[in-house]
Amino acid sequence: MKNKIILLSFAALSVLSCKKEDGKPAQGPKVVTTVAVENRNVTGYSKFPASIEGRVNNDVRAKMQGYITQVLVDEGQYVTKGQPLFRLETNSLSQSANAAKAGVGAAQSSVSAAGANVKAAQSAVSAAQVEVNKLKPLVEKNIISNVQLQTAEANLARAQAQVAQAVAAKQQASAGVAQAQANYQGAQANVDYSVIRAPISGVIGKINFRTGSLVGPGDPMPISTVSDTSELYAYFSMNEKQYLDFLKNSVGATVPEKIKNMPSIELLLANGDLYEEKGYVKAVTGQIDANTGSIQFRVSFPNPKKLLSNGNSGTVRIPITYDNALVIPESATIEQQGLVYIYKVKQDTAKSAVISVIDRVNNMVVIKDGAQKGDVVVAEGVGTLKSGSLVKPQPKKFDDIINAIKPIF
Repeated sequence: MKNKIILLSFAALSVLSCKKEDGKPAQGPKVVTTVAVENRNVTGYSKFPASIEGRVNNDVRAKMQGYITQVLVDEGQYVTKGQPLFRLETNSLSQSANAAKAGVGAAQSSVSAAGANVKAAQSAVSAAQVEVNKLKPLVEKNIISNVQLQTAEANLARAQAQVAQAVAAKQQASAGVAQAQANYQGAQANVDYSVIRAPISGVIGKINFRTGSLVGPGDPMPISTVSDTSELYAYFSMNEKQYLDFLKNSVGATVPEKIKNMPSIELLLANGDLYEEKGYVKAVTGQIDANTGSIQFRVSFPNPKKLLSNGNSGTVRIPITYDNALVIPESATIEQQGLVYIYKVKQDTAKSAVISVIDRVNNMVVIKDGAQKGDVVVAEGVGTLKSGSLVKPQPKKFDDIINAIKPIF
């Protein structure tokens, strides 16, 4: 009996010792949050970085070389077409224009003098013709000799020659007037060019040259830029695969028809805010860029409040609608080695399954295959599970799960 007591005591101590060394009591099923796979109509987005430009952007350049004497506008100011923006030094130009104007006056005086000479010569022709007409009958009746008539006819010919010379001189003087006027117009144009005007109506950009700077038509950098921002163009690019998918999935027989049938485009600004105006794709470049392997799209956005300007950046997003699509919360998935897994719960056991993902939208995953409507899946903490783990499901509302998901960044 004593030996039996000793053996039982030793066995009890051994069990207690083993339990103490293990330090971990036996675990039961893991409590997990679950949710059912649902069908929903959801809208996803294809996003592309975009550069934003004004509808028209015109460089402001000098048409002649000169020093800037006045800057009449400031950066960011709205200007109208033809409005003076800069003035160049005009002292020598004004002197040249005045001299050319004086040349026009002198040439016109020469024309007037030549005209008077023509009239005088024509009067002499008329007098000589009268004399010839008077002498002809007298010669025919042998009242006077033929010598007097010949002398009168010679005087008439000489007077006619003088008329021709006077007319030629007048024509030459008229040509001189035309040349003088052309010289004056050229000199005056240079004076006008000294006032640099806005090529279009729009917003003035950065002013690169100010008072005292020498500018000219050959400068590599413009004085400034005027941008028409009443409408803005957002340019984005698709790679060749994306473009072919676009052609395949868009409605329409031709590219123009596909563009016309595209939905309205949204613009995310650089700070993450959504631009309040919707845009539409207006054009696609005709070919894929061989250097980048991409093709460019142009989206037109109205800009009534002038909130956007030339040079802004952002992200365009094209809506994609999924009707009656299978969805699960984003938190119900885990990705390993390029595959996306979920854990389906059947008979209190979590078993992993591979799914095909179409898109990720608003904290939801749109599923192509791998799950069916009504399947119960683990909604949170999937990273701590192994396939075949015993679990204790705690169902939760689908919307509560997706609304509780917060972005990490």
